[in-house]
Amino acid sequence: MAMQPEQVVSEFCKAWSRLDVPQIMSFFTEDAVYHNIPMKPAVGKASINEVIAGLLKGVKSIEFKILHTATAGHVVMNERVDSFEANGKKVALPVMGVFELTADGKIKGWRDYFDLEMYMKQLR
Repeated sequence: MAMQPEQVVSEFCKAWSRLDVPQIMSFFTEDAVYHNIPMKPAVGKASINEVIAGLLKGVKSIEFKILHTATAGHVVMNERVDSFEANGKKVALPVMGVFELTADGKIKGWRDYFDLEMYMKQLR
């Protein structure tokens, strides 16, 4: 039995803590779109892989702590705090994520909304 959309997103968020890019990428469809809203979207699995590998470069630890989740059909929204340690800096960033899944449980769309300036201040 396939996982429900909310379970898929929960497992996807947990996968980040393992810092395993191939495992993270296994959740996406080939034509998926990943959009950190303040930035340009990554379209297609190869482009998403490049973005995620870049995001994880120098990261020692990462955790997506899900605070609240709402699900409507194949759309899952979660309020999270994404915390990570990279290059000697610790960052905790409130995020609102929207995930669109296929009927077979793959992520075809992922949008994260966050305050880019809050993120940048923590990296300085």
